[in-house]
Amino acid sequence: MSTVLAGYGLTKTYGSITALAGVDVEVGERDSLAVMGPSGSGKSTLLHTLAGIIRPDGGQVLLRGERVDKLGENRLSALRRKRFGFVFQFGQLLPELPAEENVALPLMLEGMPRKRAVARARRWFAPLGLDGLELRRPGQLSGGQAQRVAIARALVIEPDVVFADEPTGALDQTTSTEVVRLLTSVTREQGAALVVVTHDADVAAHCDRILQVRDGRINNYGQYTVA
Repeated sequence: MSTVLAGYGLTKTYGSITALAGVDVEVGERDSLAVMGPSGSGKSTLLHTLAGIIRPDGGQVLLRGERVDKLGENRLSALRRKRFGFVFQFGQLLPELPAEENVALPLMLEGMPRKRAVARARRWFAPLGLDGLELRRPGQLSGGQAQRVAIARALVIEPDVVFADEPTGALDQTTSTEVVRLLTSVTREQGAALVVVTHDADVAAHCDRILQVRDGRINNYGQYTVA
């Protein structure tokens, strides 16, 4: 398995609080990693550090061998737009835009003409079970549908890595299972790496590996066979 994203010796402190205490992690192509731990354990800090949202105090973050943590703000911003996809707990869709334009938005922000961007976005609707919902606005979608639109938006740029921060936290159990199965299967099919932060053991069980974080340290790696 070729390593796509890696963090080595990652440290981060906030005053007297140690959020990361020398964490090592690697994620490969078609690999899905669940990061679990209690509130305040450092799991969200780890995701944000790997995604270039915050800089570590020490250690390295590498995307296909390139030092992410040493990039300037402009290059970091471009990397997050072009090579990283994000799925958040509440989707963060723009309420005034129809679903197809929400999906196309990352492409349009990079200068792709609207017609071409929307055409590319529409390709994701049938595979994600959203056929016929292209013109609905977020307020007209169920929670599960909105999260699938968010997944499409993350994947439309064909990212190296998809980061999902509690992607099913606002969904019921049945919908949560459907969404996480879709998220893991589609990212695998696209050859992307997937990093999921979750409190839910059922969500984590759909990932290839589980990283337990406590007090900013790795507690253990777990291995799951995806059904």
